[in-house]
Amino acid sequence: MVTMSLDPVQVMSGQVKELKVSPSSNGDSRGSWEEKEEFAQDHLGLSTMTKPVTGRRTRKVEGGVFFPKPENAVTIAVSSRVLFRTEREQKVFEQKGVEEYLRYQIEHENEPFTPGPAFPFVKALETVNVRLRELYPQSEELFDIILVTYNHAHVGIRLINTINHHNLFIERFCMTGGSSPIGYLKAWQTNLYLSADADKVREALAEGIAAATMFMTENLTEVSESQLRVAFDGDAVLFSDESERIFKAHGLDKFFEHERDNEDTLLDHGPLKGFLEALGKLQKKFYAKGQRLDCPIRTYLVTARSAASSGIRALKTLRAWGLEIDEALFLAGAPKGPMLEKIRPHIYFDDQMFHVEGAAEMGTVAAHVPYGIAQKHNQTHNTGVRK
Repeated sequence: MVTMSLDPVQVMSGQVKELKVSPSSNGDSRGSWEEKEEFAQDHLGLSTMTKPVTGRRTRKVEGGVFFPKPENAVTIAVSSRVLFRTEREQKVFEQKGVEEYLRYQIEHENEPFTPGPAFPFVKALETVNVRLRELYPQSEELFDIILVTYNHAHVGIRLINTINHHNLFIERFCMTGGSSPIGYLKAWQTNLYLSADADKVREALAEGIAAATMFMTENLTEVSESQLRVAFDGDAVLFSDESERIFKAHGLDKFFEHERDNEDTLLDHGPLKGFLEALGKLQKKFYAKGQRLDCPIRTYLVTARSAASSGIRALKTLRAWGLEIDEALFLAGAPKGPMLEKIRPHIYFDDQMFHVEGAAEMGTVAAHVPYGIAQKHNQTHNTGVRK
């Protein structure tokens, strides 16, 4: 059994490894870089070592558009605390305060952070962008990644050094100095916000921004380097929590009856419907070039619904919305973890911590969408993994 802390800056038991950090004030110990890099690659399922980058890189995309307009792009805002591992720095902040935290960051600004749970997802987004630029050199319909952090601007140097070290194409930063980033996310027309701060995720959802809380897990499974795989729960994620409310209040039989009676009534949209639409828009660009079978984006519906008893309403709703799901798994209450282990998504979205924990137990990066009636039940189930 694996225990997962609901504090996202903590990690699952046994995950943290002590790393030697050079006491040098300039923090440029290459040994500490390599040790942290090797540890991160092993635990994130990345098959190759990232070589340290020296000097400033020249970014060039032949015939491409560097900075798409927000209205054209699929904008993904990622917190620095989920893109990178920052547990050590968070501990300094909590134990010694902000001034010592800033001093520590400056002293270690030449030491790159190691990859966090969102890192493989972001790398996969960039892989899709490469393919899109090959097919549509002048198009601005791309993934646009924004790094969001509550940090003071002084920390930006270390973040930039880290991005260059890992060869990430992230040019847009939002460093708020402790203020809420939600207003900026709206200005960027953000399609998805991933954070370690559950309160900010709830704030984003309340403003109509698709958002989810990410957690560190141990022993992540290796994921595809050539295809972005995104898996969604149905109720309270892609769809509203209407049916979930019936189930919680009246039980399974009433839920089945409700779904049969409303088979031809579309479900209302959930918080991540818009993100699935955005993925579908990019998928169609590949289909238009005859690459449906070689599309670098693949989507999955992984739901506890039963196919015959309640699945038809979900499928009719997706079809009416004009949305395609590449694969749909109706599990009829069976555990989701083993199925997700086979899919190996870069990220899986679910509204119930029970399923998030079950996925994490099997090595899947799962993100919690704190939306709907299930959150009342999540509040009473916030430690460990349910058997």
